[in-house]
Amino acid sequence: MAPFTGLGAALVGAGHDVTLVTHGLFADLTEGSGVRFHALPIDPRAELHSDRGRGLHRSGTGTGKLLRVMAMAKSVAGELTPGLVEAAKGSDVLVLSGAVAPLGCSIAEGLGLPSVGVNLQPMHPTREFAPPMAGLRSLGPTGNRLAGHAVNAVIERIFTDAARGVRAQLGLPPGSVAATRRARERQGWPVLHGFSPHIVPRPADWRPGLDVVGYWWPYDMGQLPAELEDFLDAGPPPVYIGLGSATVPDPVRFTDQIVRALRTAGLRGVIQQGWAGLTATGDDILTIGEVPHSRLFPRMAAVVHHAGAGTAAAGLRAGVPAVPVPVQFDEIFWAARLTALGTAPCALPLPKLTAARLADALVRATRDPSYRERAGTLAARLATEDAVGPVDAVLRRTVDA
Repeated sequence: MAPFTGLGAALVGAGHDVTLVTHGLFADLTEGSGVRFHALPIDPRAELHSDRGRGLHRSGTGTGKLLRVMAMAKSVAGELTPGLVEAAKGSDVLVLSGAVAPLGCSIAEGLGLPSVGVNLQPMHPTREFAPPMAGLRSLGPTGNRLAGHAVNAVIERIFTDAARGVRAQLGLPPGSVAATRRARERQGWPVLHGFSPHIVPRPADWRPGLDVVGYWWPYDMGQLPAELEDFLDAGPPPVYIGLGSATVPDPVRFTDQIVRALRTAGLRGVIQQGWAGLTATGDDILTIGEVPHSRLFPRMAAVVHHAGAGTAAAGLRAGVPAVPVPVQFDEIFWAARLTALGTAPCALPLPKLTAARLADALVRATRDPSYRERAGTLAARLATEDAVGPVDAVLRRTVDA
């Protein structure tokens, strides 16, 4: 979610009137940005901590997790629909993220509005890699493309009932989500992808209109807390450890592994509590709440994170080594990219993580200068990209059409 706050703020600066429509618990992320906020019901953090959410950790494969989370999402999709329709009324154009696009396109059609897609992950099928949301290794060119279509079909099923209701409410003839998708694909519906081509090059088999424009950086929320500044100044650069919006089956056990790994490697640590509820104390460890990664990460010796799209990007922007600990979905894809690019010594998927393995990875990440050198080279390249300009241009063309 955080990258969209920065995109929205930049578009406000370019003269657009922007409203971010998402779950209410993210409202603070837009404070002071000039972006209006429209809250939707449902607390995704509470959902992940529910019995159904904890059940995600019982799935042994990426496909199993995807099916479980899609079932969760389908059960609440109808509750989101009224808020989405209300927010869309009076707009000039709908900017739809990948997750909500199947429903958003029906809303746009019913209200007679143009729309544009903005994705943080590559969601269109390609021969070049397996669909990131499924957490799969490459299945070969044909298998990758077929799997991509299959995953998108599963995602579309989330919104089948909600889209049917929206079409009836807005006076549209009956039609499936898949038919709506096929129509917009034939029309060359523009989709802009908020990641760098230096990290994931644009697939050669994508149709025109699918563009990779660079990272959208989160809106800067201000300074670091005084307690954190004091900790950073009190010793050598520490290691950041945080899982963002990911959860773990046993936060106490995971935190104990973190602490033992840090002390085995002889490193200080900053642990971000996050949705997993991680916490630890000690002279060499500080637990923190939400802080801007743009201000924290450049002062770290390394960053240990779940490899979500936004957090992985923040680490690359800071030019620091990473140790990705992917939990599910596209995190496995981004973790693989970090290791392939040489900014991380290895990935440690959550089920395989031990204190010893994490300590070894931290020693390699912080003592082998090649990881920081490669990260620094990529950070310099990312700093030259203008990822907002292409979005601004597409929006102006779309509204004027």
